[in-house]
Amino acid sequence: MIPLTRRSSSRKLETTLLSCSRQNLPRPARLYSSPSKRNQAPALATATAPPVNDIPSYMTSAQRTGSAASSVHMDGIHSFLRRRMPYTLLPPPLPDDTSSALNDFYFPDSPIQDSLAVIDACLHGCYDVPRAKFVFSQLREKRQGEAIVQPRLYNLFLESYLEMALEKDAQNGSTWLEDAWALYEAMENGEDKVAPAASTYAIMLKIWLKSNSMELPVTVSSERSPSDLLRCMINRHIPVTTVVADRVLTSGDAGEIVQHLSRAAAELGLIHVITELGQAESIAADPLKDVPDIVPVRRAKLGSIPFATDLPDLSMEELAAEASELEQEMPFNISNLRKHLAEVAYAQRVLPDDAAARQKLLEASVYDLAVHRLRHEAEKLDELGLNTQSLLQPHLQKWMFEWHGKLQKRLAAEIALIIEEEASLPLNNLDNHTRMRLGPFLSLLKPEKLSLISILELMRLQGTGGVNEGMKTARALLTVGKAVEMEYKAEILKKNNIHVPQTPARPNDSGYFTKRAFKELQEWRQNAANYMEETQDWTSDWTHAVRARVGSFLVDSLMDVAIVTRNAVDKRTGEQVSEDQPAFYHSYEYLRGHKLGVIRLNPVVADRLAKDDIKATLHPRHLPMLIKPKPWVSHDEGGYVFNKTSVMRLKDTQEQLTYLRHASAAGHMEHVFAGLDVLGSTPWKINREIFDVVLQVWNSGERFGKIPPSTFDKQEPVKPANYETDVLAKSTYLREMREWQLEKANNHSNRCSVNYKVEIARAFLADTMYLPHNIDFRGRAYPIPPHLNHIGDDLSRGLMKFAEAKPLGASGLRWLKIHLANLYGYDKGSFDERVQFVHDHISDIYDSAEKPTDGQGWWKNADDAWQCLAACKELRAALESGDPEAFVSNLPVHQDGTCNGLQHYAALGGDMKGAKQVNLDVTDRPADVYTHVADMVESLIKADVEKGDKYAQMLQGKVSRKVVKQTVMTTVYGVTYVGARSQIEKQLRERGDIAPSEAWSAAAYLTKNVIFCIGDLFSGAKKIQSWLTLSARLISKSMPRERVEEAIEAFTKKKPTDAPGSAPSRRVLPVSRLPKEMMTSVVWTTPLGLPIVQPYRKTKRRQIMTSIQTVFISDPNSPSEVNPTKQSSAFPPNFIHSLDATHMMLTALECSRRGITFASVHDSYWTHAGSIDEMNTIIRDTFIALHESDVLTRLHQEFIDRYKDYQVPVMALRSKTMLDRLKIQLNALSALAVLGDANIPSEQIGLEGEDLELALDAEDAEVDEVETADEPETPQKLGRPKKGEQRNPKPKSKPKEREVVLRGEGGGVMSRFVNLVDLLPPLPKKGEFDVKRIRDSKYFFS
Repeated sequence: MIPLTRRSSSRKLETTLLSCSRQNLPRPARLYSSPSKRNQAPALATATAPPVNDIPSYMTSAQRTGSAASSVHMDGIHSFLRRRMPYTLLPPPLPDDTSSALNDFYFPDSPIQDSLAVIDACLHGCYDVPRAKFVFSQLREKRQGEAIVQPRLYNLFLESYLEMALEKDAQNGSTWLEDAWALYEAMENGEDKVAPAASTYAIMLKIWLKSNSMELPVTVSSERSPSDLLRCMINRHIPVTTVVADRVLTSGDAGEIVQHLSRAAAELGLIHVITELGQAESIAADPLKDVPDIVPVRRAKLGSIPFATDLPDLSMEELAAEASELEQEMPFNISNLRKHLAEVAYAQRVLPDDAAARQKLLEASVYDLAVHRLRHEAEKLDELGLNTQSLLQPHLQKWMFEWHGKLQKRLAAEIALIIEEEASLPLNNLDNHTRMRLGPFLSLLKPEKLSLISILELMRLQGTGGVNEGMKTARALLTVGKAVEMEYKAEILKKNNIHVPQTPARPNDSGYFTKRAFKELQEWRQNAANYMEETQDWTSDWTHAVRARVGSFLVDSLMDVAIVTRNAVDKRTGEQVSEDQPAFYHSYEYLRGHKLGVIRLNPVVADRLAKDDIKATLHPRHLPMLIKPKPWVSHDEGGYVFNKTSVMRLKDTQEQLTYLRHASAAGHMEHVFAGLDVLGSTPWKINREIFDVVLQVWNSGERFGKIPPSTFDKQEPVKPANYETDVLAKSTYLREMREWQLEKANNHSNRCSVNYKVEIARAFLADTMYLPHNIDFRGRAYPIPPHLNHIGDDLSRGLMKFAEAKPLGASGLRWLKIHLANLYGYDKGSFDERVQFVHDHISDIYDSAEKPTDGQGWWKNADDAWQCLAACKELRAALESGDPEAFVSNLPVHQDGTCNGLQHYAALGGDMKGAKQVNLDVTDRPADVYTHVADMVESLIKADVEKGDKYAQMLQGKVSRKVVKQTVMTTVYGVTYVGARSQIEKQLRERGDIAPSEAWSAAAYLTKNVIFCIGDLFSGAKKIQSWLTLSARLISKSMPRERVEEAIEAFTKKKPTDAPGSAPSRRVLPVSRLPKEMMTSVVWTTPLGLPIVQPYRKTKRRQIMTSIQTVFISDPNSPSEVNPTKQSSAFPPNFIHSLDATHMMLTALECSRRGITFASVHDSYWTHAGSIDEMNTIIRDTFIALHESDVLTRLHQEFIDRYKDYQVPVMALRSKTMLDRLKIQLNALSALAVLGDANIPSEQIGLEGEDLELALDAEDAEVDEVETADEPETPQKLGRPKKGEQRNPKPKSKPKEREVVLRGEGGGVMSRFVNLVDLLPPLPKKGEFDVKRIRDSKYFFS
């Protein structure tokens, strides 16, 4: 075996990762097994333990000792968070009418992506290699797409050329081999800037071997010998063992190549190469070779069994002999199981240590299983229908199988016709994007699989996107197209059968944050990422246009063939009538004034979907996993075994993807990946006791809590007799009817949602399951399976529990009681009061646990009823066990932050008053900020009542905690006045004691008072929020200095040349060009190294003509200018979300190090009851470490470093509001104005317009624009209305002060630029609150 030292280079390590499916070559233990001894060494930290009096009083003595011992690890976190942050720095994208080599490198456009997708599809199965070669040659000539053209793409061409020479076009074999060697030479000599990899040399050796054997008796002038190839491998430091173990070589090929390379090594005197080649052995033996087959269970085939009346009078022996001669069959479940267990046996043979075989089976055979299941259901129903007339209602699975049979025949014929038509077309540059050929893409999968994808995806999309009993057309087309793309990529992964790397275990005495631990983690992940990448075939991502066209073809075909039969009773004759109708149909509806194309389900299909077994519509990417998820090793490698998933949920933003890709490659995201691995490795089980109750309720079909009834149970509004004559009565009836219809549709949609949860829970009853996680663009973690996860609703959480159980202990029993009180809704008392609350209701708890459906039903009144029931059952079991403290519990117990966004704001600003309201400070009882704000508002209302205010009198005594809670919670996340008013209006309507006609006006009055009170209570948060907003506003208005120069230069070239002898023209940029040049997004880096790019740009849509309708889809590969309003208003909440995500990840990693089971729902952290005290210590320590790293100062410094060469046009600062925020006078800007080249006078640089003042006036609306679609109005002030002030003032005309500013003394400065860093405002002064006090706060998280 080749020895591997810890300091082996990345290349050397990755190239020794050999495939066990063919050779028993050495495999590095580092990537798959426990870490090296050095990794197990204790972290280098010398800090002493904290004194005992610094430890919270509620911690047990054992945990106090543990806390003291762990202080060295917390020192590692402190040092890590205070390190110099590694930034990912990239230029902003250029406007769509401008291009450059650098921009094409970072942000390749849609035509390039389309070309790569065409190449991928044409090379698959050698569908159309000449066309792929034609498109590829165009890319190489134009030097486009260099950032995304990889060695794997070149290798794919080399393999395709060989296959063409061997099989597809053998008569032109020499030509194809010449092309292969020419392409290799372009890689070897650096002509294409793509270096050969180990796979490249393996392919070229195979080409040499085939061309010099009987298989391919052709002569190629440019081929190289094995000696030449070996010399090149040595020069590039590529181990030969990696080359001969490559997946492209069969065992026979590898054996011959080893012999040729050994001779070449002997000629060159490379003894060490000969030694390495001696390690190669034959294929692994089959471990089941000598094990006999199992005789399966069989039964008489249905239809061959005679009825009892037909049997002759025979003895038992004769009957048995007669039965043995009947036609036998294997039961469906057994035959299906055996069929797919064959793949498990294969996996066991080629990967004997692979624990992921079952998960691979689940993912690999999903569509095959779906076909078999549907066929079996249909046949079973047909058989039953022969003997009974009771099956009058059609079954969903039977319908789907019928559609599948028709659709796959239709697709096979249509695709064959398309391929025939496209084969006669000449090669054309426009084929890549303008006139996209569908044949290559539709040929990637078999018609049977395309049919299943179309049916299952449309059924899954029912009721999404705000469309009842249907879906948006554009969304349906894109989803089906993407499903085809993902299944194709999954097949590529299945074909390669790559071993899944396992994360190295982190021993308890080593953390994640020391330099050594980080280096080890980084080295492992980068090597694993390289291994995963180089052992997979290259595939290209599809653009939205490709997905829409493929999806349109499939959906259109399905809509043509999918038919259902509707049965009804004729009201006039009473006869049963039936009619064949389309299962899906296309229509339009209006949403917010826009005409929207939708695809709807036939009502009978939608109804059956809410009632029938829907397992057939579930894809494994929507299900939990049976094994620990694949570790995240890169931005798109992790989670499911075969189904490709991105580590970040991206929404039409290429810029974020580019940042993500580069940060991952640079090793900046190791702790983000590690945190996701920790979250995904938490094992879960279905709570069988809760499931049984849920199933009983579900099968009853009745309304039960939030589980909707199978048949909508609310009475339809009665049409009034004076409908035609009374306008008010008509209006009231129409409003009530709309609300009833909406509620009925929601009932159906909720029924379908619960159906998914129940079916998934039933399927996983006997299994341990895992939830792979990824993040949104702010860094917040979410489980990837969408239907059943712990972030879901109360029902989902109640159905789940930890798979591992731990003893409660004395503190755990207490926390279980506190948890139960919290779930019931009694969460504002002290801990002792909550425990007493449980003791007071112990009889109710027992009744709930023993008789959940037919008892007193105390648990049904809880805030979180199903979780409360689970806690009741757990507590009863513990108390009845005889020794409650020794009872092993696996119920998750929660610790929730108190308005966590305000907690971060208070810590950032050192806000003493705000800290007390959100439990950062030490208190005897938990503070309730929502009740406090409600009390403040009531005081203001009382004062207004004395003044005779109408709405104050109406609302006095009605402002409860619930009314203001959502507004207080979301104010910190940037809710606008309009949004807050809607929230409060909804709460007032739900109360029922405010007249509906007065609810809007009353909400407007109340909203102003609520926002005023919040601003007064959290003044520190408001200051930080204003600083963040203003900084983001300036950034979104800035341009890189080099881009300013390029834009001016480009415009100057367009102008007529100066006359000889005349003064040079002013170097100017048209005012009308400025909005087009605003391309700078707000970008920052979290303390864990994740780059965050705000995706808010002005919408730019691309029109795609499809057979169903013309759809307009966004094109993420064509970035448009940023939206300054959204960039600035969204930055404060996004920044706070990134902080709470960082806190959660730090807590998860530290819990993992200490062996504590951990799960989270954003700012709600879960663990076993017996581990709560220790987790509480970690929560506090990581929060303190995060905020002691001076987060805002580091953010300010990052802005200075990131945007140091960016400039802001002065005209973007011209409004009086902006100048007031900057606290700067217009005249002072002249001192900051940027000069151009030293030899060019300042007056010759700037902006140009026929009338600069008029141009500025015209652009003024854009500077202070408001998103009118979502926020139709914003008040001038968010404080209390003064006496006599209108409640709902009309928009005012443009302030006169702006005209004064424009025409004033400083007007000449308006055509200039200012350095962004000179404009960034100073940080708000920090208050006196010491964040260390959180360590003694019992109710910080509780």
